[in-house]
Amino acid sequence: MLDIIAAIFATAYCAAQAGLLIGPAPLRAGSRIALFAATAAWLAAVVAVYGLRVLSPGTLGPFPVNLVPFTLLLAILFGAWVLIPQARDALLSVPMPALVAVHAGRVAGVFFLLLYFDGRLSAPFAPVAAIGDMITGAIALVFLALFGFGIKAPKLWLGAWNAFGLLDLLTALALAMLSVPGTAFRVFTEGPGTLVMGTLPWIFVPAMLVPVDLLVHVVIMVKLRSAPDAIGTMAIESVQ
Repeated sequence: MLDIIAAIFATAYCAAQAGLLIGPAPLRAGSRIALFAATAAWLAAVVAVYGLRVLSPGTLGPFPVNLVPFTLLLAILFGAWVLIPQARDALLSVPMPALVAVHAGRVAGVFFLLLYFDGRLSAPFAPVAAIGDMITGAIALVFLALFGFGIKAPKLWLGAWNAFGLLDLLTALALAMLSVPGTAFRVFTEGPGTLVMGTLPWIFVPAMLVPVDLLVHVVIMVKLRSAPDAIGTMAIESVQ
């Protein structure tokens, strides 16, 4: 049952990420459709590869199979950000509320705790990632409420929240790598490690959600450099 609920939520979250980033961007209709289609194709490929167990825990020996889609998508996203000015400009044109909303779904970090209590995910990765994500997502919801009521949020607050959310992801990634069973660099040897993150539906986290979240943190960081001291709904639209 937990896997079914997680599959539904992860699919919705991936769709929300795409909608929040592609929808508001100043793109031609054809480009927007192509990006949505590419997102759907990527997710379909992930489902096929991991559903058919082309990649599954142990397929590549001790090498974490969830690193394959994570590294590939991360390279694509940040490669586009660095090498394609049009892509960078399009992302910087996305309104701040949409960028913040991308992280609201991280309240679902509670799933990590549920996996931990179910004996399928180890500490310290599970509780640390869960708590960090839930805090990041909850604060994102607070900012969205402020924006919705037309209340400006101090730039310093947004910057601190963004830094915390980025640090949470980097910490979780480090703990996950140090918990992989069978590797020479495993430090946290108790429990099942992070093998479940290489199976459906949990593979969506490293294969889509985390790479996009990392990129959005960078986009927010860059936008804040030229943002006014207090950011509200009307002011955000002009921040590039």
